[in-house]
Amino acid sequence: MGKNMIEQSRWLSVEEIALHPGIKQDTAYKWVAKKHMPAHMLGHLLKFDKAEIDAWVKSGDAETRKR
Repeated sequence: MGKNMIEQSRWLSVEEIALHPGIKQDTAYKWVAKKHMPAHMLGHLLKFDKAEIDAWVKSGDAETRKR
């Protein structure tokens, strides 16, 4: 398994996942709690799969305004 494959498949922290769409860490925590942003508990840590987050955003579930 190459380095890129390992980097693409690793779990991301709240800090890292917030940087991906350009949001604050507090917003990421709120989205997990209120908008059901996909997250996984590993021990006491929230971890994220980048592909799941991308699909969640593309589905419209991250939309902040009401239609």
